[in-house]
Amino acid sequence: MDPDSSFELIQRAQHGDADALNRLLERHVPALRRWARGRLPQYARDMTDTQDLVQEAVTRTFLNFKKFEYRGDGALQAYLRQAVMNRIRDETRRIRRKPFQDDLHDNIVDGAQSPLEQAIGTETIDRYEAALGALEPAEREAVVARLELGFSYEEIANLVGKSTPDAARMAVTRAIKRLASLMSHSAPGS
Repeated sequence: MDPDSSFELIQRAQHGDADALNRLLERHVPALRRWARGRLPQYARDMTDTQDLVQEAVTRTFLNFKKFEYRGDGALQAYLRQAVMNRIRDETRRIRRKPFQDDLHDNIVDGAQSPLEQAIGTETIDRYEAALGALEPAEREAVVARLELGFSYEEIANLVGKSTPDAARMAVTRAIKRLASLMSHSAPGS
């Protein structure tokens, strides 16, 4: 077995191998940071930024890492991505519950999104996440790898088991069309 394979590194990390855990972190955290960028709403960005949330989520996840079940090459990335999304949701809820402490002045112009714009954005993200969850696992991995992580078609071919980058491009195209269809069916008024 390849000692650098994700499966082997996960096995070693679950048995306390710090080097294997560090190699997994090096392999997965940069992609998670790219994926998470911009997902934390502007109003929730106080002393915490998205990079901190990713680090927190990954650290918490690896504290309970022995419970993780390896189910294929994209499983760990999907598992960590879900942990980061849960941490972002927790932070958003925390900020919404926290009362605003500063005095407001009439001459301050707010350049942030209005509550309506935020709701529309949140609604779109929720529809996207729901539609993404309705895709087959290979479709979901292809879409996330291309749209959110910026993987090349060659990297996607390796990730989802396609023989060529062109086959991966076609798989991504079909998955995105299906995602768009699912999102349009869940749109308000449809």
